[in-house]
Amino acid sequence: MARGLMKRTVCAKSIFELWGRGKSVEELHSSLKKYPVENMESYLHSKCTYKIKVHTFNKTLTQQEKIERIDSLAFLPFKGKVNLKKPDHVFWFVEDYGTDPNNIPKQPLHLYFGRWIANGQRDLIESYSVKRRHFIGNTSMDACLAFIMANHGRVKTNDIVFDPFVGTGGLLIAAAHFGAYVCGTDIDYSTVHGLGKASRKNQKWRGPDENIRANLRQYGLENYYLDVLVSDASKPIWRNGMQFDAIITDPPYGIREATRRTGSQKEMTKVTEGSTENHISISSNYHLSDILFDLLKFAAEYLVIGGRLVYWLPVYKPEYTEEILPQHPCLKLISNCEQTLSSHTSRHLITMEKVKEFEDEDRSSNILESQYLSYKSHNSFREKYFSGVTKRIAKEEKDNQK
Repeated sequence: MARGLMKRTVCAKSIFELWGRGKSVEELHSSLKKYPVENMESYLHSKCTYKIKVHTFNKTLTQQEKIERIDSLAFLPFKGKVNLKKPDHVFWFVEDYGTDPNNIPKQPLHLYFGRWIANGQRDLIESYSVKRRHFIGNTSMDACLAFIMANHGRVKTNDIVFDPFVGTGGLLIAAAHFGAYVCGTDIDYSTVHGLGKASRKNQKWRGPDENIRANLRQYGLENYYLDVLVSDASKPIWRNGMQFDAIITDPPYGIREATRRTGSQKEMTKVTEGSTENHISISSNYHLSDILFDLLKFAAEYLVIGGRLVYWLPVYKPEYTEEILPQHPCLKLISNCEQTLSSHTSRHLITMEKVKEFEDEDRSSNILESQYLSYKSHNSFREKYFSGVTKRIAKEEKDNQK
């Protein structure tokens, strides 16, 4: 079970079977002597090879100091031979010196010893880094966060995963890595087709191989790419009965990407009777509260039972309460995790699970009337965000003048 968990997590570095711990070497040794010998024997017998690794947090030890730590464990009943390259079992001696690099204590705060079981997937953060990706945009999702979202969505092999605000497809890459077939939509024609100005510094225009498909090809995941369509998220294009195993997305907040939908403010379009000319839709504002309304309604209708919706909700901290979290009768809140953006803003990673089949009466019941006013406060997030930025700049200028 532990190894299965570590095959997915990008947050944890390693997992161990703890044999002993203490706030001093003496306490650690005393703890190890109390650990049941029968639990050790299968890893320490004469036919097993082993290796002991010394690891410190917030401090660097010399090789001689590391050897001294290992020698201090001579009382443990190791009977096998040491093998530094391919040991049967690896043991870690861990020392924790706190988290303040400017105030490192002489002695460790905690010491641990245990059997290594598995490493997490921290290397994925580097190998999927946005810095080396073919196609990026102003809001391309950090690789670590993308994998966390895929884990919250419980994405697995042969799932169909959808992103209605796909952008440059960063979330599709994370889902495809775990074996899911991926697709998405976006209202921006240029982004979907990889056209226009590049997002990278010192690069004016996008190259011919800068698109979402090329991003998945870069990581050997092109076989999992279904398609990405130019479409308005406020007007679903899918036929009845179409269902997704997970919907993972980062809706636009109006900060670095505009919130837009097709149609005029009055949702009126005048088309000449009998005209065969192509109609170019007018772009209008798409308020954040409306984006969230439509997203929850879409998830309630198009997710499979047990399928998950995972999305980011921007929040103005001074006004945040649990009441402003979007709700829908078909969706159950699973988790709500905060990521701080600034002193006055944050965004919450919201995970919801479909627990009930979508019915006609659910089409307009995605929010309770009593919640309406507080829920609408999401629409002013952009103004409050930039208000905070303006105040911070003014304060910095005032401090510089002193």
